Amino acid sequence: MLTRRFFSFAATALVAGLTLISTAHAGPRLDRVLDTKVLRVGTPGDYRPFAIKTDSGYSGHDIDLVERMAKELGVRIEWVPTTWPNLLKDMQADKYDLAVGGITRNVTRMRVVAMLPGYAPFGKVALVRAADKTRFTTLESLNQPGVRVIKNPGGTNEAFVLENLKAAQVSTHEKNAEIPALIAEGKGDVMITETYEALVYAKADPRLHAAFIDAPLTPPSKLGFMLPADDADYLRVMSFVWDQMETRGALRQAADKWLK
Repeated sequence: MLTRRFFSFAATALVAGLTLISTAHAGPRLDRVLDTKVLRVGTPGDYRPFAIKTDSGYSGHDIDLVERMAKELGVRIEWVPTTWPNLLKDMQADKYDLAVGGITRNVTRMRVVAMLPGYAPFGKVALVRAADKTRFTTLESLNQPGVRVIKNPGGTNEAFVLENLKAAQVSTHEKNAEIPALIAEGKGDVMITETYEALVYAKADPRLHAAFIDAPLTPPSKLGFMLPADDADYLRVMSFVWDQMETRGALRQAADKWLK
């Protein structure tokens, strides 16, 4: 006959077992981040005003936000340099847990990774010399044999150039942050970029003009932080932290500081 003592023991064992199952393992990535107290963050670090690397470290809109996220998680950031051509490859190779720096949310990326909610609506525009602002007023005016377009490899700006400016003279420059100066110096005519980057460089250098700001060359898109899609618990917690930052005003503060 089964005794009251047996049932009591069985119930205690069941509760203990369920507790062990629910607390011993979250997802492997979440466990690793919280156990080591290290969040590995990848960024090309060449896209103002979102993330730029200087001699003193990283700064920008996305840098401020990811540092707030790390503080909320109780971890420190380990910065991992990457490039636009290798952004997805490095994430798939598990070189970092999060990627930031002005990354466009699109279907191509979200087929293989996850992205946090979008921010900073933008469109594709052109950075040109101020002296040429009446020359470049339509997409057709950019797509001419005599127009020298300088692109950075690996991102959505390169994809736009290759798709829409096939008649222009297109060259590639590996360091995105150096292209505006090349345009200003007359070594190229056009840099295809996004709203915010064009405005930053046009404000900083009177030789430059941000074209198509009021009527971008593409429909609106948003930027987003990129995460591996291999751990549902990690995605759930990171989404919660992002929501906390929005609730507490961190997103608005970053936008006021960097995007106005």
